[in-house]
Amino acid sequence: MSQNQFDQPRFNLKSYLNEFNPWHNIKIMHTNVPNDILAGITVAVIAMPLALAFGVASGLGAEAGMWAAICGGILVGIFGGSNTGVSGPTGPKVVQLAAIIAATKLASGEPDIVFAMSMVFLSGLICIVLALMKIGRFIYYTPYSVVSGFMCGIGVIIILLEIPPMLGFATPNSVMSAIKQIPYDIMHEKPHALIVSLATFATILIWPRLTKKQWLPAPLMGLIVGTSLAHLLQFRDIEYIASMPVGVPHLYWPDFSRFGDMVGGAFALAGLCIFDSLLTCLVADNMTNERHNSDREIFGQGIANMGCGIVGGVTTATATMRTVANIKCGGKTGLASITHGLVLLALMLGLAPYASYIPMACLAGILLKVGMDIIDYRVLPVLHRMPFMDSICFWAVLILTISVDLLVAMGVGITIAFVRIVQELGQAYEQNVVNLNEISRPLPADVSMPEDLKEKVLKLRLEGPLFFGVSDTIYRTSSALVDYKYLIIRMARVPMVDMSGAYLLEDIIDKAHEQGATVFFTGLRPQVERTLTRLKIIEKVTEENCLATFNDAILRIQELESRQSDTEHQVEYEDVSRV
Repeated sequence: MSQNQFDQPRFNLKSYLNEFNPWHNIKIMHTNVPNDILAGITVAVIAMPLALAFGVASGLGAEAGMWAAICGGILVGIFGGSNTGVSGPTGPKVVQLAAIIAATKLASGEPDIVFAMSMVFLSGLICIVLALMKIGRFIYYTPYSVVSGFMCGIGVIIILLEIPPMLGFATPNSVMSAIKQIPYDIMHEKPHALIVSLATFATILIWPRLTKKQWLPAPLMGLIVGTSLAHLLQFRDIEYIASMPVGVPHLYWPDFSRFGDMVGGAFALAGLCIFDSLLTCLVADNMTNERHNSDREIFGQGIANMGCGIVGGVTTATATMRTVANIKCGGKTGLASITHGLVLLALMLGLAPYASYIPMACLAGILLKVGMDIIDYRVLPVLHRMPFMDSICFWAVLILTISVDLLVAMGVGITIAFVRIVQELGQAYEQNVVNLNEISRPLPADVSMPEDLKEKVLKLRLEGPLFFGVSDTIYRTSSALVDYKYLIIRMARVPMVDMSGAYLLEDIIDKAHEQGATVFFTGLRPQVERTLTRLKIIEKVTEENCLATFNDAILRIQELESRQSDTEHQVEYEDVSRV
């Protein structure tokens, strides 16, 4: 046994699982306590109407949205991978869950709550498995133009949705509804609502300039000013936060008797949870200049969704609006998220009546500033100077985020970026074809080869990964190969080959064999050789024609020519003997 075998690192389960240890979050919670608590309170006030609305939209009731926000806030605050992320029900996930619930209703027309909660629980279990597989790192391959378009799109959505409640009207159900509704709302605005919302918004703008010590976050100060103003001036004609359900949760233990029916929906919920959460974490990273732990975030979401499935909450993910609000309110550790969850829990257990004192216009003023802050002002000054494909990607994501759906926008943006990268890699790929007479380096000293044979020996040099993105480039080059007897394919600088690249090599080999030529591989790397062996490409070249260096191939050609010459002489001798 070689020494290298002893030196190979062994799998350490304790070290592997340590990445998911909640102590990573707990040990820093004492570093920002006052701001985290105040930020958590403010975010809870913002999150409460959203949670109620998402619960109703899911078909499971307002309390289901609240319990999801509570589970997400507390459990992800402890187990999550982002210090500033705040989890709860999100639009895309609730829409997906609502469609599943509508399709699985009982004969009575009521939702099958046990089935739905078991599926939510299973989606959390799937998230935990995927986290242990460490798939989270792939989110870092998202291009900046995609993230920036997503951030600007979210900011525009928040601004458009909050204009009607600032003017005293209900929050629209969609961006398109808001765009259609805003002209009418402007013409018929309610002065009292506008006063409250503008007072809240102005307080948030002015407060940081009045005090250098941020002992009280500006959004919370805006909430205090807006709410106080509405009650001091007795504005009774504006909307306040609606009454909410109170009481302890009803527990649902997972029932997997219909596992086959729920596993597809559970995987869909888990996939959307991961994508939704990690995209929000990227936005938070750009705002805080920190770097979240994707695998731990997925793990935390898994724990939270399992909790939701037990207490009857809708599915949860890291929410962009709450996360941005948390950052702007001064939250820096998971304590803010936990505080947000505990405040909502206190409301559910009996403090709900106090929330009804808060005007909706006041929340609109806070969220308007949140929407303005989330826009990526770093990229706005250079929009006209962005590279063409980055510009296409940015605008596609921005427009689709606003008009269609967040996840559709991200999918299109990543696809555009992927196609661009493949195209640029294909253009940057290097290959050339020369014969021996065109090679500047001298042949081995013991090689003697006539000039006419040198013209018949071609060298095809490939450099870079041989994958589907460069197949067309190499195929056009290989199509020009004519009138040769030996083809040496140099593979020393090919680090990997996929199926497209392997079958391209097979086409080149088949074409050479049709012309009666012999093909050699030189410098095959172990990984490339394994792939070509599995796909039986090596068989067409033969093992003896897979050589280490170019010079070895030249020596092999001389050997073959010598054998052929001896064979021809033998045939001539036999013919003469017969005569």
